[in-house]
Amino acid sequence: MPSVSPRRAEPPLVLAIDVGTTSVRAMLFDAKARDVRGTAASAETPLETTPDGGATIDAEKLLDVTLGAVDAALDAARKALRPHTQIDGVAIATFWHSFVGVDEQNRPTTPLLVWADSRARQEMLDLRARLDERAVHARTGCLLHWSYWPAKLLWLHTAMPEAYERTARWVSFGELFHLRVLGSAVCGVSMASGTGLLDQNTQEWDPEILDTLDLDPNRLLPLTGQGESVGDLQPEYAKRWPMLKDAWFFPSVGDGAVSNVGSGCVTQDRMALMVGTSAALRVAWRGERTEIPWGAWCYRIDEHRFVLGCADSNGGNLFQWLRETLRLPSIRETEKLLRAMPPDGHGLTVLPFIAGERGPGYAAHARAAILGLGQATAPIEILRAGLEAVALRFALMYGIVTSVLPEPKQAIATGGGLQQSPAWAQMVADALGRPLVASGEREASSRGAALLALERLGAVKDVETAPAALRGTYEPEPDAHARFQTAQQRHRHYYQRLVTDEQPS
Repeated sequence: MPSVSPRRAEPPLVLAIDVGTTSVRAMLFDAKARDVRGTAASAETPLETTPDGGATIDAEKLLDVTLGAVDAALDAARKALRPHTQIDGVAIATFWHSFVGVDEQNRPTTPLLVWADSRARQEMLDLRARLDERAVHARTGCLLHWSYWPAKLLWLHTAMPEAYERTARWVSFGELFHLRVLGSAVCGVSMASGTGLLDQNTQEWDPEILDTLDLDPNRLLPLTGQGESVGDLQPEYAKRWPMLKDAWFFPSVGDGAVSNVGSGCVTQDRMALMVGTSAALRVAWRGERTEIPWGAWCYRIDEHRFVLGCADSNGGNLFQWLRETLRLPSIRETEKLLRAMPPDGHGLTVLPFIAGERGPGYAAHARAAILGLGQATAPIEILRAGLEAVALRFALMYGIVTSVLPEPKQAIATGGGLQQSPAWAQMVADALGRPLVASGEREASSRGAALLALERLGAVKDVETAPAALRGTYEPEPDAHARFQTAQQRHRHYYQRLVTDEQPS
C-alpha cells in the first residue's frame, strides 16, 4: 500500500516494532495500513557469532536499541502529527524460535539465543533418540532440531548451569520488551507456536516435551490469544512516551507470520517466498485444526490461523557473506554482472549452509561447500552459484509444500533479498519453472504486525481482505529452467554425499 502523509493519516494509529536478526524498525501505520511518512526509525541488531555455531545477542543491548528506535519514531510522529494525537495500538513482531532467560526481577540471565545458534546439535540427536520425532512433529509442527527451544534448553542446562538455575522464566525478545516497559508479559500463541513446545491444535504446552525436558510450565509465560491486552506502561515509560499512554499493547507475533500478512499471503491462493537473513516459503490460512504433514513445519499466526512451509537458514546472510568475503563491487555493479551471466554457466555446485541447514533436510551437522572451483573461477561466478543454490532450495521446498497443499495461484516474492536483487528473483522463477510476482510492500513485516492489530481494534474487517501492493512478474525462461533442473541433479547428489559423510563434531 502507498504511504500517507502525517496530516492525512486516519485513526486508529498503530506503532509497529519489527525486531529482526539484522535490524530493528519502528514506524506508524494508519487505519488503512498505510505507513505514515517520516515516522520510521531503524537501528542495527547487535548479533554476535562464534566459530562453534553460536549466534547470540546481548539482550540488554537489544533492549537499548529497540527503546531507541521507539524513541526516534515517536519523536518524529510528535513533530509530524497534529498536537495531542494518541497512538491506539502497539504491535511487536520478532524472530521466531529465539529466547532468553530472565530472573525474578526480569533481568536477563543468558544471552538471547537466536534461531541460527547451532550449538545444540548433540542435544538434538539425544532428543531424537529419546522421542518419536514424527509424533512430536505431528503435534507441535516442529522437528527435533537445534533451531527450536527443546534442544537449546538442554544445551543451556549443561553449558550454562548457573544461569539456567537462576532463570525464573524463558521468554522471547518481544516478551522481554513487554516485561521492561509494562512490567508484565504473556506468551501469545504465535510466538509459542515457534518454540517446539506447543501443541498446535490444542494451543497448550505439550506435556511430553515438558516432561522430557523436566521443564516446569511455571517457567514459561501464560498462554494467550493475540488480541489480549498485555498491560499498561510503567510510570517511567508513560512519562517517556506520552503518545502511548492509552495504547493497547498486543502480544508479540512471529516475524514469518506478519511477513505473510503484510504481503497479502493469508490464504492458500498465495504463497510467500521470502529472503531476509534466512529464506522461507510459507502458506497461511484460517482454520481451527489441521493435520501437520511430515516434511514441513507448521506454526500459527494467531488462535484462528495457521502458517505452513519450509525454511532454510541461508538467504540474505549468504549473499552478504559472499559479497564481503569475495570483495565484490557495489550492489548496483554486482547486479549488472549477475544479470549478464547465463544460468548454471559457472560449472559450480554450492551447498549454501553457512548457518547450517533447516528445511527441507534438517541435516544435523551440515556445513557449506563449493565444488568445481578452478583457477579461472571468478568471484562473481561463486556469488552467482551461491544465489542459484538458494533458488534450488526454494524449488525443493516448493515441491514439499505443494505435495500437501493445493498449488497456489500466485507465488509472491517478498523480503529485502529478492526485492533488492531482480537478478536473484529471476533465478528463483527459473528454478521453480513458474511466474514469481514481486511484492510491492517493502516493509511487509511491520505492515503485517500493524494489520493484525488493526483487525483487533476493529479498523480492518479481516486481514484476508486487506489489499497488498504488487509490482511486477518474473516469467521463467524455458531454457533457464532446463539448466536449473540439471543443476538440481548435481545439488541433490552432492547434498546426499554431505549427509551420508557427515560426522557429529
